[in-house]
Amino acid sequence: MLKQRILTSVVLAPLAMLLVFYTPLALFSFIAAAIVLLGAWEWSAFMGLSSAKSRGGFVALMAGIIGLLHWHWPITSLWQSGHLQADANYVFTLAFAWWLVATFLVFKYPAKARAWNEGIVMRAVAGVLTLVPLWLALNVLRSAEYQQAHQYGSTLIMVVLGIVWSADIGAYFAGKNFGKHKLMPNVSPNKTIEGLIGGVITAVIFVVVFCHFAQVEQKLWPIYAIMTVFIALFSAIGDLLESMFKREVGLKDSGACLPGHGGILDRIDSLTAAAPIFALCYAWTVTL
Repeated sequence: MLKQRILTSVVLAPLAMLLVFYTPLALFSFIAAAIVLLGAWEWSAFMGLSSAKSRGGFVALMAGIIGLLHWHWPITSLWQSGHLQADANYVFTLAFAWWLVATFLVFKYPAKARAWNEGIVMRAVAGVLTLVPLWLALNVLRSAEYQQAHQYGSTLIMVVLGIVWSADIGAYFAGKNFGKHKLMPNVSPNKTIEGLIGGVITAVIFVVVFCHFAQVEQKLWPIYAIMTVFIALFSAIGDLLESMFKREVGLKDSGACLPGHGGILDRIDSLTAAAPIFALCYAWTVTL
């Protein structure tokens, strides 16, 4: 399993860098949509759908929503005069509200499982609110300042990925060495409060170091550090939400398309929460 994980990472890492830094905007948007739709296929299993036809129907629904958003907000016009289109920002505000609800559901599991366990509709809505804002966030970040500096948006995406990865690494080592108090044993038995704290601290350190080398004004460092705390916390909620749904339907992994890593959702679960909230924070800070 470890060998598979390493080999898969060796292949995926350069492909991810190529996607983020070197693909044209339109192609980037298309590939991001493909990744999200693969996630939608896996999410359909959380909904209790088993046939290829029914699961494909949910993917088609997601594709239709993404298509409408792409028609309404072409990736080249998401930013106007340095500001994100207001109605696009509403999507991120809605996503933030959803992640507050998701936090409540995760903390109250299994007591409140009935709230989304009555039928497939609520799980479908949860899937849309989890995955569609991720696609939009990636587009927003990638297209930021694109006309002035093509790599600027790519750097933003790498920052949010750095927050997620550093939080994950910090949580692993802090939990392994200091973890004594279970975070949410009903959802994910191995996660600890100490691991969560360690992950948040590591993410903040990453952002401060980035600000130093990127020569960001020091007066902005505390603001970015506070934002990073919230983004890192919600990235943990994204991970826990997927764990909750997998536990409810008896799945170990969301899929098997990435050898040693499970499915697409197993790799992007934290990003589903972190990216929209990061995009919301960024859109807010550029107006300062």
